[in-house]
Amino acid sequence: MRPSASRHLLTATACAAALISLVAVPASGAAAAASADSPAGFWYGTDSATVTVSGSAPYQEPVIGGTYGGYMGMIGDWAKSAGCGNYKLAWSATNAAQANTNLTKYADGVGAGAYWFMGGPGVDPHYNGTTTEAYAWGERQGAWAVSAIHANVANVKYPVVFMDVEMPGSKVFDPATDNGWNDVYTSACSGRAKATYIPASVDRADLNGFSYYLVHHSSRKTGVYSARSVWADIFGTGTAATLSGVYEWTYNGDTSSLSHHPAGWCLAGTSTCAQWFGGVTSSSADALMWQWSGGGGTDNGHGDFDQIDAKTIH
Repeated sequence: MRPSASRHLLTATACAAALISLVAVPASGAAAAASADSPAGFWYGTDSATVTVSGSAPYQEPVIGGTYGGYMGMIGDWAKSAGCGNYKLAWSATNAAQANTNLTKYADGVGAGAYWFMGGPGVDPHYNGTTTEAYAWGERQGAWAVSAIHANVANVKYPVVFMDVEMPGSKVFDPATDNGWNDVYTSACSGRAKATYIPASVDRADLNGFSYYLVHHSSRKTGVYSARSVWADIFGTGTAATLSGVYEWTYNGDTSSLSHHPAGWCLAGTSTCAQWFGGVTSSSADALMWQWSGGGGTDNGHGDFDQIDAKTIH
């Protein structure tokens, strides 16, 4: 996505097994068919910073048209919660309200959802190189995320909470340019690395702790937002990287152009398709979202655009 009574490290399979209750994402077949996205059940949406949605409800996807099917925003940031600074969260109250209006009043889309800007083990104030401590750090972040969601429960309709796992290369949201996934910092907020290697198993323990806390202290499900190249850089290609059974939101296969629109995980009329990671494929039940433009350094002049599969969350 800590220690449980037995304090064991959850594997990817164990994390998936924790996601057991059925939650139906409200979207009727008739409403889904009205979206310009395809096939039926897929929706266009946006995420993070406000993208101007013109007109009145039911709202339409900005720039490209079609029904506005959802919004995903940053509910919290490890660095802000750790006291590193008053970092601004990438949350748009306006877009969240518009997505929720379409869902609750018109049965269109999935409403507003949330992601947590995740800190790796290297920014844990108590880092000691063990999976046990990394798991505990993940649990602490899970507790912060649950608290933030409970404070905004009326605004967060979508049941999956995504762990944002990336190495931004900037200090917009935190002082560590790699978010502590590969480098160990002198302190959580210093921005100064003292070591440049963290085992993949330790990184994975961080995710497992977050996932365990979230599903055991809320009705939410865990997902991961990342990209194939970033994922391999952090978790390698072994068992620590496996995500089969964990929901996924990818930003690889992105473009700065809004001329061609998604249809079934590919841009219509092109060879550009969503690129999944960690063992998930386009046919997987865990492939939920694709940030097809605006993320990963691409700039379309408007903001982040997404494709959402409004399947039932298992």
